[in-house]
Amino acid sequence: MKTTSLNKTHHDMKAKMVDFGGWEMALHYGSQLDEHHNVRTDAGMFDVSHMLAVDINGKAARDFLRRLVANNVDKLTQPGKALYSCMLNLQGGVIDDLIIYFLTESHFRMVVNAGTADKDIAWMLARRDEIAPGLEITPRRDLAMIAVQGPNARAKVWQVIAGAQAATENLQLFQATTYDKYFIARTGYTGEDGFEIMLPSNDAAGFWRALNAAGVAPAGLGARDTLRLEAGMNLYGQDMDETTSPLESGLAWTVDLKSDRDFIGKQALLAIPVTKKLIGLILLERGVLRSHQKVSMQYDDSESEGEITSGGFSPTLNQSIALARLPLKVTAGDEVRVLVRDKMLRAKVVKYPFVRNGKSLI
Repeated sequence: MKTTSLNKTHHDMKAKMVDFGGWEMALHYGSQLDEHHNVRTDAGMFDVSHMLAVDINGKAARDFLRRLVANNVDKLTQPGKALYSCMLNLQGGVIDDLIIYFLTESHFRMVVNAGTADKDIAWMLARRDEIAPGLEITPRRDLAMIAVQGPNARAKVWQVIAGAQAATENLQLFQATTYDKYFIARTGYTGEDGFEIMLPSNDAAGFWRALNAAGVAPAGLGARDTLRLEAGMNLYGQDMDETTSPLESGLAWTVDLKSDRDFIGKQALLAIPVTKKLIGLILLERGVLRSHQKVSMQYDDSESEGEITSGGFSPTLNQSIALARLPLKVTAGDEVRVLVRDKMLRAKVVKYPFVRNGKSLI
């Protein structure tokens, strides 16, 4: 099983470790609920070093990315600016969702999901040889990644990294900068403010302990999932995958169909009709919504069906919530039925996100 450079530190902190896509990762450090609330009210930190940074270097870097991803990298004009996008296959399915950072015209950095990293690299190398031979694509397993999230996250990072406040205080959302040995991005997966920080793997344990001493509580995969679900953020392999279109996964905003630019999967997206959309659900009865549960709704004397893609209990709202792929005619305020343990339970359709910056949006 693969391990991050913080593996021993997690064991020392008595984390409950689990197999997560072939990586031994911390599920929680005692209380998943406390970890969730720490991020919503103060600051928490996550080891996300299983994710992979990939450096793309060469004169043709921008041309390569124009073809590779569905969002338009021409939006990236300011050094450090980041862009969220999907990388699609020829059928318009999602190979992965990722973030691209523009550093210079000949240097972009991409962060891809852990479970798809090997597949992503193989796909990029094959497309590189077709589009931009000679371009350097370098996986950066020498880097660790730590996400510090919550209303007090930035202030606590500044306590630990001397001098970093002046360099990062004016960073906008989806913007990054390099300071000393740290690559600091104002991004995250929780619906809270904070940073995602890359640094040399050998320095990760010391940085983690210094953050903890400054009052940043460690948090595991369990809290990360409930936080991202409340924030209405997609999880690869659940809310989208190679068989689903980003246009039916709440990701149309990441797909550039307006410009003349051609990208892999564009022709398929233009040809395939969109019949479903991703929307939120709140359970109105006792129970817990889970992925793959069937959703049914009645319209004009006919029954339509959909499916939950991500579901669980929301600690902030104190009720069960879900993302579901449902027919286009479903709108916020509609009532549907969800099959939960052989019972049809009532749920209300809502717009997501459910929670942002610690506050309910429902």
